[in-house]
Amino acid sequence: MPSPLRIQFVDDKKLIEATELIPNIKIRSKMVLELIRSYGLLERMHVVSSRLASTEELLSFHSPEYLEYLERLSSVDVDDMMETHNSNLENKQMIDFGFGYDCPMIKNVEKFAKIIAGGTLKAVDGLMSGNYDVAINWCGGWHHAQRDEASGFCYINDIVIGIQALQRKFKKVLYIDLDVHHGDGVENAFSFSKNVFTVSLHNFEAGYFPGTGKISDVGRGKGKNFTLNVPFKSGMSDSSYVSVFSMVLDSVCRKFPAEAVVVQCGGDSMAGDPLGTFNLTEIGIGRCLQKILNLCIPSLILGGGGYNLPTTAKCWTYLTSIICGEELNTEIPEHIYFPAYGPDFDLHISPTLRKDENSQEYLSQLLDTIKRKWRQKFQGSLKRIPKANLMKIYRVCQARVLQVREIVQEIFQKNILSNIIMKLRNRTMIFR
Repeated sequence: MPSPLRIQFVDDKKLIEATELIPNIKIRSKMVLELIRSYGLLERMHVVSSRLASTEELLSFHSPEYLEYLERLSSVDVDDMMETHNSNLENKQMIDFGFGYDCPMIKNVEKFAKIIAGGTLKAVDGLMSGNYDVAINWCGGWHHAQRDEASGFCYINDIVIGIQALQRKFKKVLYIDLDVHHGDGVENAFSFSKNVFTVSLHNFEAGYFPGTGKISDVGRGKGKNFTLNVPFKSGMSDSSYVSVFSMVLDSVCRKFPAEAVVVQCGGDSMAGDPLGTFNLTEIGIGRCLQKILNLCIPSLILGGGGYNLPTTAKCWTYLTSIICGEELNTEIPEHIYFPAYGPDFDLHISPTLRKDENSQEYLSQLLDTIKRKWRQKFQGSLKRIPKANLMKIYRVCQARVLQVREIVQEIFQKNILSNIIMKLRNRTMIFR
């Protein structure tokens, strides 16, 4: 059954070409778009072109020094710069701003940053207009970029910039990160904020990038307890993941009245990803996304990691079908990238034989720790309220209950009265 949701889908040739400059993903965006197109899903959405982000919009998160460095890089020949022996100062700046192994120099990097951020901002524009319930940008989701540093294939943090823009209309925003890697850049950006609640479910083991996201990391200052990290071990399966996610989402929504939600759907959480450690399939992540959509608040859906290109395309196509309310035939339709899905040409992602290191005992301890933190937060909030204020709250609540009771009684009496009048009218009609 087609979805009643009003859906905006960002598709732009320049945006797709820009993502091809990002290491390790090559033609991924084209593969995603063409698989979605082959299933006829584009017809279920309003497809819009992207736009460029302005310098002012980039400055909503990134430092002037970082953007100045991107501008300077854009004015030089990157190939020539890399071939020649750089000065110690240039080498130091490259390292300081995060350019190196996982974020190599790319041409016209300033414009590239504006294109990448612009895709997510175009999706945000759709939600802000009120014309759409869900906005999708599979070319976005670059969650590792810091305020003044590129990191983990991420040169610009389009997510943080997008959330900042959303907050012009939706004060309280829930951010959910489903990537196998911790969403460190987004968490750091809002660690002091009580209006953005960040949730990250990720692999957390020694030596695994980025090495952050402990369960004890809960935010700082006014933002304390508005950050929730769910650290898993390798081999996480669908059933365990969905079970933990459901509990986490329910707990968060009871405490945090989100007005909009942003979801990073990194495809590297899928089984068989070369940089991933989980053993999930599109079915598990799809169940999580459906629970998020059931919140019935404006939803921004973004991509992220995903380095097995056919698998990521399958995952995001399936998630798109959930948003559109369409059930897909698992037999992949023939299209330009059809050979990449052999030998089975099936939409379903099969789990591998990887061992699940997340024992039931470990998951139970994880959930108990999360529940305990929530109780402490709630109790701590009550302790900070003066007794005099608590009495005022009690009196207000008591008064509201009495008002509601009076209204209900009045409605009940009116209904009885109207029933009597109707019966009298009917009897009058019979005598006539």
